[in-house]
Amino acid sequence: MAVTKKIIKCTPYVNSNSKVDKWDIEMQYENGSEGDSTYYTSTFTTTVNQTDTDASGNTTTNFTLKAKSSWSNSDLVAICPVSLWDTVFASQVDSVITNPPVESTPDNDFNVPS
Repeated sequence: MAVTKKIIKCTPYVNSNSKVDKWDIEMQYENGSEGDSTYYTSTFTTTVNQTDTDASGNTTTNFTLKAKSSWSNSDLVAICPVSLWDTVFASQVDSVITNPPVESTPDNDFNVPS
């Protein structure tokens, strides 16, 4: 089945220069079509700051500051950890749809051996 991904919610944080310096993003993944036996959905969230600084003081720039109206859907997808989410979603589909756990049933007639 085809997996579809779409951003369902995003919230920009705008600084005093009217530029976005942080995003909260939600992306929904769907496997199959609703109602199908292979249908599965999951929503992933992330917060992406314009820059991150590690414990050693090294700064990583995640995106360029720009006005919220300058952002496209592909720009937003590009700052999401999509490869990680792809892996997690594939694992979820595998464990729930492709290879679901075997269900046990109780044997209420079992007698304890003497």
